[in-house]
Amino acid sequence: MIKLSVIILTYNTEKLTSNCVRLLVNNYKNNLQNREVEIIVADNASTDNTVPILRKIKEIKVVENKENFGFSKGNNLGTKKASGKYILFLNSDVEVKDNGFLRMVEFMDKNPKIGILGSKLSNPDGSSQSSCGNFYTFFNLIFTLFGGDSLMRKGPNKIEKVDWVSGASLMISRELFKKLKGFDENLFMYIEDMELCFRAKELGFLTYFYPNVKLVHKELGSSSNRGFAILNIYKGILYFYKKHKIALYPLVRFLLSAKAVISLFIGILTNNAYLKKTYVNALKLAI
Repeated sequence: MIKLSVIILTYNTEKLTSNCVRLLVNNYKNNLQNREVEIIVADNASTDNTVPILRKIKEIKVVENKENFGFSKGNNLGTKKASGKYILFLNSDVEVKDNGFLRMVEFMDKNPKIGILGSKLSNPDGSSQSSCGNFYTFFNLIFTLFGGDSLMRKGPNKIEKVDWVSGASLMISRELFKKLKGFDENLFMYIEDMELCFRAKELGFLTYFYPNVKLVHKELGSSSNRGFAILNIYKGILYFYKKHKIALYPLVRFLLSAKAVISLFIGILTNNAYLKKTYVNALKLAI
């Protein structure tokens, strides 16, 4: 019986993905041979050598998506090939250092009211990443938008109940994932993990954070994809409130517009092309 299906989504990250997969295979070699664990890589139509490289790794399944569907739909398509009791969504830029995912499976088996379990993620220097947090309310959204995001996120060193966990390493039972109809495919990237946890809570399931696993998350980034992230976070926040908290939607649009105007003004004063380009587009989304 397959206990765990690990789903890795990739797009033009051949080195990161192959490294992630090889570490997984090494740490779960016996479990793969005994068919307790399976590894599925869903590729979002990469144009590099990701797929040819992965095809050479006999221990895994490769799902070739027809286009870059983003995080939500790309992962949803990957789960169609999964047969494990639990599904673990894992970012391709995560390095797995032990077999702690099986401890997470045992923990969930013992706690059936826990619907979603998130893993502790560390930076390459060993420091802890903030990989869980609170659902957006109007007031903590103000903190998040105006510099207090670190107050809304954390990376605890103990097992504890939280509102949401990072999709970089997120475990859920396959049965519950089907009941929730997967990640919301209206979210291309960002906010989809929090939105999934929110819907699980509405069905009466808890989300917990689990620190007893060794994972290094590289989180590689540049100014160009920071702009991409900001725009998709804007889209995600607007969508989340429109779907789940419609009464607050006009106020949220005002907050996002204010943040965009302030950032755009700073960009003009400092002649910062990144700020000007990003927040002109962000303002268009919010108004």
